[in-house]
Amino acid sequence: MKRSPAAVLDASAVVLSTLCLIHCLALPLLAALLPLFGAWAHDEWVHVVFAGVALPLSGLALWRAHRQAPLPAAMWLMATAGLGGLVLGAAGWPSHDWETPVTVGGSLLLVATHLWNWSRRPHC
Repeated sequence: MKRSPAAVLDASAVVLSTLCLIHCLALPLLAALLPLFGAWAHDEWVHVVFAGVALPLSGLALWRAHRQAPLPAAMWLMATAGLGGLVLGAAGWPSHDWETPVTVGGSLLLVATHLWNWSRRPHC
């Protein structure tokens, strides 16, 4: 189905307004909390928590999608590599210097996997 230009403009306006609202309300709070976020950014438990949330959440999302229509092997490989990158980055492997690149690479693979999964579904 093709969306009308008016519907696209309305949706765009809603998204931009929402982003503006979030920016206006959240930015002062985030600015006040920056020292706390800076301290948390270097704490290992933060990485473990994010990886611990991403694993079951991604696994559940992909498993449910697989039940509706089997996922290609490449998608499972991307998801496994992405989640592996998150876990290895959280563990600080292979070294502290590689923690950020491994985590970012894993995150990008996982995002790409979920976008691919999203694109496979029919959209109205």
